[in-house]
Amino acid sequence: MSHKKVLLVGPLPEPITGVSLANRVVKDILQSNAYTVTAINTSFSHFDENLGTFSFKKLWHNLKYNTSAFKVFSHDIIYLTPGQTFFGILKYFIFIAFGSLSRKRIILHIHGNHLSNGYREMSGFKRGIIRSILSKATEGIVLSESLLPNLTPFLDKNKIYVLPNFAEEYLTENVSKDYKELRFVYLSNLMQEKGILEFLQALHILDKKDIAYSARIAGSVTKEMWMLVKPLLLGLKKVDYQGLVLGAEKKELLQWGTVFVLPTYYAMEGQPISILEAMATGNLILTTTQGGISDVIKDGEQGFIVEKQNVDDLVMKMEHLASHPQIIEEISSRNQIYFKENFTMSIFSKKLLKIFAIT
Repeated sequence: MSHKKVLLVGPLPEPITGVSLANRVVKDILQSNAYTVTAINTSFSHFDENLGTFSFKKLWHNLKYNTSAFKVFSHDIIYLTPGQTFFGILKYFIFIAFGSLSRKRIILHIHGNHLSNGYREMSGFKRGIIRSILSKATEGIVLSESLLPNLTPFLDKNKIYVLPNFAEEYLTENVSKDYKELRFVYLSNLMQEKGILEFLQALHILDKKDIAYSARIAGSVTKEMWMLVKPLLLGLKKVDYQGLVLGAEKKELLQWGTVFVLPTYYAMEGQPISILEAMATGNLILTTTQGGISDVIKDGEQGFIVEKQNVDDLVMKMEHLASHPQIIEEISSRNQIYFKENFTMSIFSKKLLKIFAIT
């Protein structure tokens, strides 16, 4: 294989998000397989819950990294992970325009399910701009089959590839679970639309019903969101907030848990890596059908689907597990096998390299 040069344009850690983590892994995989990768990091300096909104700080940040757009001309493949809003697409315009002018391969990787909805809701003027930008790409990638409509308005379907997310395989090593106690885990940024408030409210109800459990919560949080989360946490004696966890700490957290809870209704949701990490470590999953989750989690198979923003439904599912602990152990074993057959890093790497090898 020739040594091709790839220009990766998208967010990288820090802060840690599903997209920034995925981009770091893509960079590492390509560099380990004879590609030369130059990365232009578009991450904002701090975790921001208000994605897709305009601010002068963001404008200045975007202008700074756009000065590197000339690097397009010295690379063979332009790989971009743009946002899913008007401004989220617009800030990548120069890279896409330069790539199109110089006849480069332009691969768009969309990590969510908001683009199609946002596009339909835009005014005709904005739709025209977005269509003009995205149709200049040569190929696209989505996380699962149900997310294809995010790119079909702009690209031929045979130029859109499905590439499921992954979890790092160190998580699968020496997994040992203790099912004697009901243990809930929440691992995601503590964003309102990720369902953290509903989860905490549900735990308060379990306390009132005197249901035995323990819970651990991990993830970044903004100052504004902490003002809502902190009062709920203070009233929960069986819950431990651990902040941001990585590496061995993340594995220990997920291995400790038995039930992973993510009652998300996040507009930008795609296929949360945290759900795959939870399955890799043998957790039953409680989540919603948001984004592409329903392509991965089937009700009653990998866990249970809960209604979005419905605390009572979440409590009912949690109570059911409290009274039927054998279900957790059965699904735990099933999820570890399911993960190894579909979502390992090696599977992701093979599919990614196959896409990049297409000429």
